[in-house]
Amino acid sequence: MKIATFNVNSINARLPRILEWFDHAKPDVAVLQEIKCIDEKFPAGPLEDRGYNVAVHGQKSYNGVAFLSKHPIEDIQRGLPGNEDDEQARYIEALVMPTDKDPIRVGGLYLPNGNPCPGPKYDYKLDWMDHLHARAKELLSYEEAFILAGDYNVIPQEEDCYDPKGWAQDALFLPETRNKFRALLNLGLTDAFRQTDPNAIQYTFWDYQRGAWPKDHGIRIDHLLLSPMAADRLENVGVDQQERDKEKPSDHVPIWVELA
Repeated sequence: MKIATFNVNSINARLPRILEWFDHAKPDVAVLQEIKCIDEKFPAGPLEDRGYNVAVHGQKSYNGVAFLSKHPIEDIQRGLPGNEDDEQARYIEALVMPTDKDPIRVGGLYLPNGNPCPGPKYDYKLDWMDHLHARAKELLSYEEAFILAGDYNVIPQEEDCYDPKGWAQDALFLPETRNKFRALLNLGLTDAFRQTDPNAIQYTFWDYQRGAWPKDHGIRIDHLLLSPMAADRLENVGVDQQERDKEKPSDHVPIWVELA
């Protein structure tokens, strides 16, 4: 089973590129972030025509997440459980029910950026991470295979950034941010990318400004964290870097895992 995450940075603005990727990559499950539209404006039709079941948690002009699966989905959660007061559309979760494989739960998330920091936006980021930690701990108690996938807006370590010194004071790289990310891993979750190659240098985001893409001035902030039962099934991880080189691309690229 191939499970992908992709921050599309406005799905309607980039729909041709996104559909091209779906046609090429053919993920069984995909979670999308920054769709930047309300539920009614989400282009479900072309994706349903490709065989996907679609669930959306949208928001006008900002944020928004979507869940797509070629298998039936159940127990859909819109919004991070335990954080019901959050007015921003940043989390969607569902149980994927293949007919010939064990079920797997997937959470798709768009973690807050947190800049400028210090300030209320950074406080919101840290609070959101605490709620995510609580949800991960709850899911682990179910002893089932699950993945928390999405744009974490976290640079976990220096190898995940082209210029660690330049990013030292950014909300994505501050020690408190990275510590909370490590706390997630310490629950027993596995960073799929690092599991397959602990020393690899591979980015998932390149800013539109300052020639970041041609200079390869990127950062790795899109992650798939696997529960122990999912990590036992991990076979492959890939980053579709070529998507960043297309016309009018997102500033992120998809990252995916394949599970036995």
